[in-house]
Amino acid sequence: MTNIATVDVVAADLDAIAQAKGRVAVVIGAEGRLSPAARRLNRLTRGAVKRLVESDTFTGAAAGDVLTIGWPQGMEAEALDILVLDRRASDDALRKAGASVGKGLIGKDLLLLPGTLRDTADLVEAMVLRAYEYTAQKTAEAKQPGTITVQASDPNALRAAVAPRLAVAEGVFFTRDLVSAPANVLTTTEFAKQLKDMEALGLKVEVLEEDALAALGMGALLAVGQGSDSPSKVVVMEWQGGGDEAPLALIGKGVVFDTGGISLKPAAGMEDMTMDMGGAGTVAGTMKALALRKAKANVVGLVGLVENMPSGNAMRPGDVITSMKGDTIEVTNTDAEGRLVLCDVMWYAQDRFEPAGMIDLATLTGAIIIGLGHHNAGVFSNDDGLCNALTKAAGAVGEGAWRMPLGDAYAKQLKSRIADVNNVGGRPAGSITAAEFLHRFVKDGTPWCHIDIAGVASVKAETTFAPAGATGWGVRALDQLVQSAFETPKG
Repeated sequence: MTNIATVDVVAADLDAIAQAKGRVAVVIGAEGRLSPAARRLNRLTRGAVKRLVESDTFTGAAAGDVLTIGWPQGMEAEALDILVLDRRASDDALRKAGASVGKGLIGKDLLLLPGTLRDTADLVEAMVLRAYEYTAQKTAEAKQPGTITVQASDPNALRAAVAPRLAVAEGVFFTRDLVSAPANVLTTTEFAKQLKDMEALGLKVEVLEEDALAALGMGALLAVGQGSDSPSKVVVMEWQGGGDEAPLALIGKGVVFDTGGISLKPAAGMEDMTMDMGGAGTVAGTMKALALRKAKANVVGLVGLVENMPSGNAMRPGDVITSMKGDTIEVTNTDAEGRLVLCDVMWYAQDRFEPAGMIDLATLTGAIIIGLGHHNAGVFSNDDGLCNALTKAAGAVGEGAWRMPLGDAYAKQLKSRIADVNNVGGRPAGSITAAEFLHRFVKDGTPWCHIDIAGVASVKAETTFAPAGATGWGVRALDQLVQSAFETPKG
């Protein structure tokens, strides 16, 4: 797995600044007042800091901007970063500044001098999240993120604030690594193995093989994978950190590669379909984060792992398959396979765990990208309370999520002449009809959210927290949701 940056919180020591290697970052508010650490830097650089702060460059800077002095004299560091942040900087400014500094941490150490900044932990979190580079398939030795040393007036308090954020960052990196991995490396078997290995963190992990899935009646999921040599699997991850309350269930689509099956996708861009397991990757990363930070909640994560391939044994357009629920499904398009995987896993999760709430995540439709672009995931729900808590949690951590509608009119688009339901509802409102298909497999009384992450799981341009490629979207939002709505109060 790609390593996160090491964070070391120490007591303030102005004498150590001159000898710091790599980069040094100091926080200075928009008013230009210098902290003791900034004054020491100013003396070391023979007034360069003060000259910068009094310049038009600084006064014209926006909150969260980072101004850099290269190879500052009087210091061993190769760069001095001035972070324009007021003591009560906004979340957006903290993320902007932290991510800007984090880009330069691959192979570099950093000394951070936050002064009286109130939310230093948020700043450090942004630095750690952005210091990511996927290099697992390259032969050159990978450069690791350096150590972030933070000088703090109360090191113990800051360590306690940073620790859970680092646990979540490890979950984010795990998700990014999974989504980035090519399909010949991350097969269904290898994916299941990596999840099974998380038992070392205290998770209970069970792998259901094809014979068990057939006995359970998961005909929809098995139909998707029947054209591939890779065996279909369902992996169940349990974290029992709360009391006796019913768990939150997280369900992930894990199509390790999606050719579209017999309804073959165009060749151009098909290589990107290694990311079609992004929902399962997000669930896996969230479960890792919860285990690492010892969350006081009961959460179960279930992922359906399949590969959608064309072959003599593949599911065909026109086939009628039977789900675990018992509903028959006319398959009009074999490229609408993710919902077939999810519907069986969702039904199984409800049968086995009777969850307090259920959230599924999937790179489900291209239609959601047309609607929301790459800035927001689409959220569909039958429960205002759960949906509001989810979108609030996503907003709190800077991950875009936007609620979309459901309704009987959309569900009617799925009507089949020969079966209980069709797996597609035509081009209009494609992401909504996909959600309505899944809605059919939600039991009465189960609060449910479906999150279509097709536009946010992997992107072509860098985001605030990640370089181009896999983002790890959702791990932080789901962890925040668990904290705010499902975690047992301490005491």
